[in-house]
Amino acid sequence: MNFTLFVTALLTGLGFVGLVTVLAKLLAPRSFNAQKEDPFECGIPTRGRSWMQFRVGYYLFAILFLMFDVETMFLFPWAVVMNSMGTAALLSVVFFLFILVLGLAYAWKKGALEWQ
Repeated sequence: MNFTLFVTALLTGLGFVGLVTVLAKLLAPRSFNAQKEDPFECGIPTRGRSWMQFRVGYYLFAILFLMFDVETMFLFPWAVVMNSMGTAALLSVVFFLFILVLGLAYAWKKGALEWQ
């Protein structure tokens, strides 16, 4: 019984996504011109090749920023309910911050935060 409900929900979801995608392709207004195919950034046309290889340090720095940014966002719900949760919440936040600081120390030691 549960498997039938799961398959029904899965097929309904996939069908809905497919239907909405087809309807969007059929009903959306379109205009074709050469300018739409040009890659640009901030309204300024590119000079030279628009595809170029970036150093891996940029990606590593961005991933570290996102990782610590998202982990910091987890602190907000804890701060909101800290008084009602008591010591257990405090210990979990301390453990979470300890893991976060360990990750930061590891990234710092590996030189991931150096901008060269």
